[in-house]
Amino acid sequence: MIPLKFQSIIELIYQFIFDMIKDQASLKGQQFFPLFFLIFGFILFCNLLGLTPYAFTPTSHIILTFMIAFSFFIGLSIIGFLRQGVHFFQLFVPSGVPLAILPLMIGIEIMSYCIRPISLSVRLFANMLAGHTLLHIVAGFGVNLLKINFIFGLLPLLLLLAITALEFGIAFLQAYVFVILLSIYLKDSIKIAH
Repeated sequence: MIPLKFQSIIELIYQFIFDMIKDQASLKGQQFFPLFFLIFGFILFCNLLGLTPYAFTPTSHIILTFMIAFSFFIGLSIIGFLRQGVHFFQLFVPSGVPLAILPLMIGIEIMSYCIRPISLSVRLFANMLAGHTLLHIVAGFGVNLLKINFIFGLLPLLLLLAITALEFGIAFLQAYVFVILLSIYLKDSIKIAH
């Protein structure tokens, strides 16, 4: 049976996500592949949904992106404690650091670990909101120019088409970045540090 184009695209995305998790979190991380594939598809769908006329982009709201990121943060922290026990705390102790500055470095590592859900959610939210806001502004500008002169109204239309093409790429890229960062965080949770 020859697959349709849609099936081929889905299989490419499937293999892409599978290889990404395998590269980042090794074979141990592959058991989380269905969850990561689902979150990639959800974020990509939400990002692309906002590019349809009169639609709403769910990922342009910080509460949604933060709740996804925070849920993964809690889940991956629990997995880390279950898999590694007290050795999970070695994630916060950098190796080769002089004893005099070790307490400062541990504090910085804990703070950077706790900021993960904020940075993950703000990155997705800000990119989606900025791109769609720019589309809205250029479209409004184009409509106003069309009322004045038809020829001048075509210039914002060309810019709008270029920004829309860019937004399709950004929609995919942001879903990819979200999942690859989750894969890196997963690697921290499942590796055994002794």
